[in-house]
Amino acid sequence: MASQRKFFVGGNWKMNGNKASIDGIIQFLNAGPLDPNTEVVVSPPAIYMEYVRGKLDQKIGVAGQNCYKVEKGAFTGDISANMIKDIGCEWVILGHSERRNVFGESDQLIGEKVKYALSQGLKVIACIGEKIEEREAGKTEEVVYRQMQAIVDNVAPDQWANVVVAYEPVWAIGTGKTATPAQAQEVHQKLRAWVAKKVSEPVANSLRIVYGGSVSAANCKELGGQSDIDGSLVGGASLKPDFVQIVNATQ
Repeated sequence: MASQRKFFVGGNWKMNGNKASIDGIIQFLNAGPLDPNTEVVVSPPAIYMEYVRGKLDQKIGVAGQNCYKVEKGAFTGDISANMIKDIGCEWVILGHSERRNVFGESDQLIGEKVKYALSQGLKVIACIGEKIEEREAGKTEEVVYRQMQAIVDNVAPDQWANVVVAYEPVWAIGTGKTATPAQAQEVHQKLRAWVAKKVSEPVANSLRIVYGGSVSAANCKELGGQSDIDGSLVGGASLKPDFVQIVNATQ
């Protein structure tokens, strides 16, 4: 089934970069070569999105790292889906573990953001994942299903083609602990079965579920080879030329 889903690799730059370092990233991305069978999207800090969009090969998508749930208003320091679209970008990352756990965003708020972004024609990378204490307490499924439910409740049946789900176990992000490809595959498989039950079989079969959490040039091939892992959402490694190898993981 995985072969029918286009492999997807996202690069989340987080709060990193300046024009000089970004020029270097744009250079290695434009030089590639990037696997034409992989969809690639990078996510610079908001103030560099337009700069990146102007210099990056059009085949590569550009995403916001977050946006709010309404078009405009008195929300100092935030940006809207409409602004992301206005500068020629078409993706946004929502519900990243750092937004949930550092900035306290709730499942409900993330669901509302997903709904609004999709309504404005943005494509969404929706992130879910459990913390170390949750995994150790055997609550992985409970947590990811709860987070997914808040997303599912806000996606219309005809909008699923514009959603990529990123499973990012928080305990595998910068902790030295990594999920094995088998551990990651197990959660992806359960998520897909859950989506089949809660949404529909066709959506479950076509939905891209990508893995995030210490993805590197060393482990990307094995991760990408798992039947329910449709790509990756990459943090630190997306700032380095190694990212090209991660994009080309299935070649």
